[in-house]
Amino acid sequence: MQNQFKALTLSYKQAPIAVREAVSLNEIGCRNLLDKISEFTNAQDVMVLSTCNRTEVYYSAAQDLSREIIKLIAIEKGFIATKEIASYFQNITDHMQAVQHLFYVSLGLESQVVGDMQILNQVKKAYQWAADADMAGPFLHRLMHTIFYTNKQVFNQTAFFDGAASVSYATVELVEELTRGMADPRVLMIGVGEIGANVCDNFGKSKISNITIANRTHHKALELAQKTNARAIYWENVWEEMAQADVVISSVPGDCFFIGQADIAQLGENAPQFFVDLSMPRSIDAAIEALPNARVYNVDNIRNRATEALTMRMAAIPQVKDIIAEAMTEFNAWTREMAMSPALQQFKSRLEEIRQQELARYTKKLGDSEKELVEAITKNILNKIVKLPALELKAACQRGESEALLEGLSALFNLEEKQEA
Repeated sequence: MQNQFKALTLSYKQAPIAVREAVSLNEIGCRNLLDKISEFTNAQDVMVLSTCNRTEVYYSAAQDLSREIIKLIAIEKGFIATKEIASYFQNITDHMQAVQHLFYVSLGLESQVVGDMQILNQVKKAYQWAADADMAGPFLHRLMHTIFYTNKQVFNQTAFFDGAASVSYATVELVEELTRGMADPRVLMIGVGEIGANVCDNFGKSKISNITIANRTHHKALELAQKTNARAIYWENVWEEMAQADVVISSVPGDCFFIGQADIAQLGENAPQFFVDLSMPRSIDAAIEALPNARVYNVDNIRNRATEALTMRMAAIPQVKDIIAEAMTEFNAWTREMAMSPALQQFKSRLEEIRQQELARYTKKLGDSEKELVEAITKNILNKIVKLPALELKAACQRGESEALLEGLSALFNLEEKQEA
C-alpha cells in the first residue's frame, strides 16, 4: 500500500451548509462507515473525519474508491441516490497531495478560522476510531504521529496558534481576561443566533463554566444549554438574572432589546461589571461606562482583536508550510525504507537458503563442535554481506533513488520469482 494514499473530501470550500449537514457523521456514523468500507472494499489505512465544516475519508488502495465510498456514505445517511452530493466531493488520488492535505487539515491551514486548534482534537478522535476498527496500519500510525509531532513544532516555533481569530473565539478570550481574578465568574448570554451560539460553543472549551443562556424562544436556549453544559432561563427572567451576573454578553439586535444606562443604574451594587455587545444595531448602551466599575465592549473592539490575531496567523503560514514540508520529507524517506524492507528480507532469505544448501553439502562428516563453528562463521558472513546493500539502499532512499537499486537486487537474485514460488 505504499504511495497509494488517497483522500475524499467535502468541505465548506465546495459545499453549502445544507449539503455539509446532509453528509455529516457523528461518532456512531463514522464508526459504521469504517465498518462498511472494511466489508465492501479492499482499502487499508482508512480514517473517517467529520466536523461541522468537512466530511472526509482517507484511505490507501491501488484503485480509486471514491464512487464506492460516496455510495457507502449515502447508505449510512439513508440517501436513495448520490447524485445530489457526489459533485460536491473533491477526490485527491495523488499520494503526496493526499498526505499534504491531511497535514494541512490537521494543523488548521484548511480551517474556516485559520489555525483553529479544535480540529486537531477531532482528527485525534478520528484516528482513534480507525485504530479501534483495526483500519490503521503502520503507514497511518506513522503518518498520524508525524502530524502530531509537527503540530507541536508549529505551536512552539511559530505564532500560528496565537490569539483568537474569530469574533466568537475573541469574545471568550476577552471574558477570560476580564474575569481572571474572579472565582467562578457568572456569564449571562442573551440571544442564541449564529454568533451567540458560537460564543456558547467556545465557552464549552473554556475554563469558565458558569454560563446562563436567555432567548425569546426558550426551546432554542434550552437546546443550546444542553449541548454546551450551560443553564437556560426564561426570557421574562433576564433582568433578574442580570443582577446575578458578572459579565453580560448580548447578541440580540438593539431594536428588539436594549440595556440602557438607567436599567443598570437601578441594579446598584448588583450591577454586572462587564458588558460585551455583539449586536447590530447595538443593544447595550455605551453610556453604561459612566457608571462606577462598569466597562462596555462592542463588536468592533472584539473584531479588532480577531483581525490582529488572524493577521498574525496569516503571516506565520509560510513558516508553517516549511515545517510541514520538512516533516513530509522525513516521512517519505521512512515510507521508502518501508518499501525496501520486504525486498531486503527476501534477499536475506535467498542468501540463507544458499547457506543452508552449502552447509548440508559439506558438513556431513564434521563433528558437532565443528558444525557449530562453521554455522557461526557463515552466519556472520551472511549478515555482513546483507549489511552493505542495506546501508546503500538506505542512502538511496534519502536521495530518492531506491527503486532502481531494488530492481537490480531483485533481478540479480530472482527475488520476485522466489516470492511467487
